[in-house]
Amino acid sequence: MIKAEPPKFQRGQRVKALFDLVNDGSLPDAPAEGRLVRLGDIGKIVQVGRHTDANLPIYLVEFGEKVVVGCLEREIGLISGVDR
Repeated sequence: MIKAEPPKFQRGQRVKALFDLVNDGSLPDAPAEGRLVRLGDIGKIVQVGRHTDANLPIYLVEFGEKVVVGCLEREIGLISGVDR
């Protein structure tokens, strides 16, 4: 079994995308491999979960009013006071 890593971020924190995020097929109403979020877009963590097979934290991040994306820690970064 893979050792569980504690979540780096918490629900309610504002984060920014560190990469363009594309549809990996988990959003059927969006084009496959279509860009969902642009590098630098700001979002808010609405839920923290765990990928059961990899035992990694997964963050549901709301970018804008209609886009909620599951993100790995390497895909998002905490917004500092300067970035707000």
